[in-house]
Amino acid sequence: MSKAVIIGDIIKSREQKAGSWIENLKKVLSQYGNPPSVWEIFRGDSFQLMLDPIDALLAAIHIRAFMKHSDSLDVRMAIGIGEVTHKAAKITESNGSAFVFSGECFESLKKQTLALKTGDQEIDQALNVMLKLALLTIDNWTPKVAGVIKTALEQPKSHQKDIARLLGTTQSNISETLNRGGFYEIMQMNDFYRNKISSL
Repeated sequence: MSKAVIIGDIIKSREQKAGSWIENLKKVLSQYGNPPSVWEIFRGDSFQLMLDPIDALLAAIHIRAFMKHSDSLDVRMAIGIGEVTHKAAKITESNGSAFVFSGECFESLKKQTLALKTGDQEIDQALNVMLKLALLTIDNWTPKVAGVIKTALEQPKSHQKDIARLLGTTQSNISETLNRGGFYEIMQMNDFYRNKISSL
């Protein structure tokens, strides 16, 4: 069974009061399923999430947008795509190559805030170069930009005017913010990602 496993942690979490951001992390993870089989928070500021490989990249970007907007906190994540050979009641007790790849990728992150590993060297190299370029923009999202992108990701069928109405602002403001956050380029990258992942 091919799955994606995202492992992440909150950057500089010890400098913040845990109460609010843990609740917000639970809120965003809950949009992808129920704990503890689909996601789990462990070691205080780390988490694992298992989902369909096709959805993993946009999920990681959504989690970052959610946390940057809600708590002005950033998240470091690694996506592993592979097999789940043992699916336990708790995700942290499951295993398989998807878990191995996400762990190895996470350990190699260093200063990078998002990367992935599929075990296919050619695909990994292409997608990680694209991610590095995308991160030049994503790493610098303000809470306002992150909030608009979070809403756009949560309302995929909504037009700019609908998002503007939801956020109590103008369509031109939404358009300018989405452009500044690189939203449309990110969606193009996600299309490329989905195409590559579906060929594995």
